[in-house]
Amino acid sequence: MLISWITQLIESYGLIFVAVLICVESIALPVPGETVLILAAVFAGTRHQLNIVAVVLTAAAAAFVGQVVGYMIGRQFGYRLLLQYGGCLRITEGRIKLGEYLFLRYGITIVIVARFVPVLRSIIASLAGANRMPAPPFLFANIVGALVWTSVIGYLFFLFGNLIHRAGHFIAIVVGVVAVTAIVVGVNFLRRHEERLIAEAELALPGRLKTP
Repeated sequence: MLISWITQLIESYGLIFVAVLICVESIALPVPGETVLILAAVFAGTRHQLNIVAVVLTAAAAAFVGQVVGYMIGRQFGYRLLLQYGGCLRITEGRIKLGEYLFLRYGITIVIVARFVPVLRSIIASLAGANRMPAPPFLFANIVGALVWTSVIGYLFFLFGNLIHRAGHFIAIVVGVVAVTAIVVGVNFLRRHEERLIAEAELALPGRLKTP
């Protein structure tokens, strides 16, 4: 049902619809942006209604703009919310500082890799903003992540659209399992090494948290 609805909208509105949904997903709203990119790429490869280069570049631009908006929202409101209400979720001052430290040290890698992980892809920009990742490395990671993601997904489905489409359910399951596994492994690693990482964060970012 969803696929049919998206297909009709792509047929009617083309790249405009692709851009809007991918942009909205990147702001942190729950819409199927990657599904739109996949279907648009399949269209370009099988029905020739869209140009694959235009699909990839449009999707990359939309993803970039959406994540910039998400970053600004996180930067403006996310950090303040963490300071005021983090305690209710057991997000201590040390954990807030740990988040800042991780994005300061590994932010570029985190933002690029997160682009390929469902759900995390939608919220990573807001998390980067809330954890006060500096703007220049975020913008660099955003550009690289958007271009790599749209190019890999776009051209993969452009070239092998029909074959992949038949195995779509299997691929979705595999991707879901990999994504959940990666998140679980990451969370367990942080829990096991939390004290050491918080100590490292304190050395890198000494002093009290700054109030915006």
